[in-house]
Amino acid sequence: MLGEQAITLLQSVFLREGMFSAGQRIERRIVAWGGPPTTVPHRALCISGADLAAALPMPNMPQPSGTPAFTLHASAPYPFEKMQYFGRREAAAAPVELVTEADNAAAWVEATTSGWLFLIPRGAGQGWLLSVGGEPDEMLASSRLISRQISHLSRVETRFETASRMLETLAGPDWLALGSGAIAFDPICGDGTAQSARGAILSAAVVNALNNGENSADLLAHYRAMLVAAMRRHLQVSLPFYRTGGTSPWWREQVQAAAEGHAWCTAILAREPEPRFVLHGNTLVRKDLAA
Repeated sequence: MLGEQAITLLQSVFLREGMFSAGQRIERRIVAWGGPPTTVPHRALCISGADLAAALPMPNMPQPSGTPAFTLHASAPYPFEKMQYFGRREAAAAPVELVTEADNAAAWVEATTSGWLFLIPRGAGQGWLLSVGGEPDEMLASSRLISRQISHLSRVETRFETASRMLETLAGPDWLALGSGAIAFDPICGDGTAQSARGAILSAAVVNALNNGENSADLLAHYRAMLVAAMRRHLQVSLPFYRTGGTSPWWREQVQAAAEGHAWCTAILAREPEPRFVLHGNTLVRKDLAA
């Protein structure tokens, strides 16, 4: 599901207004999180992987010859693959059929005793159920909201890690790591796609600044610090969700993991120098020249 912020950012990067024409429009979010269900406006698009790939095709670029002077690693394998995890929260995703009266323009979010559920409609009475913290059928048994929207639950089709995480080494003398394999956000905040786009903009700006003769060490330090700062902000935003979701051991473990991750990021940033660059549009400029 792409939120309005992510859609706007991608359209501005690719200069293509209305590039996402397919998908199910989401107009509201119905949330049961430590209290009675509440409905809030929400503008998003539920889009399949195939439709997303069609909207964002891989560019047709010539293969470079010789040894590259600098490499952007957008997916694994990375030069250094040690990952820092801020908790462990496996999710299971299963297709579902919705009841006839289900609101196809709404997404549902619900906290349960042992985790949380996320239900996304995809049109024609179909949807996807994401369960974080347990198996979908077991978590639906304690659901007060989402279970009433589903008429049939199919088998789990995929499992994946949802906990926030990032590579401990994000850059080297002649390379950068980027993409969701290098830094991944918890989907509880819905900012993962936008963060990937922002990271790509920053990495391209670093390469452009290198080509313009800027100091390599300063640029790489800036890149690392910006990604760690982004993770720190994300963990700070995520923490209240886990503090208010429940009081079981599972919820307390997630709160502790997020708090420890925030402290880890804070300690790293305390050792880094103040950022020497600022992003103007898609260009990095030194702070002393920005004014």
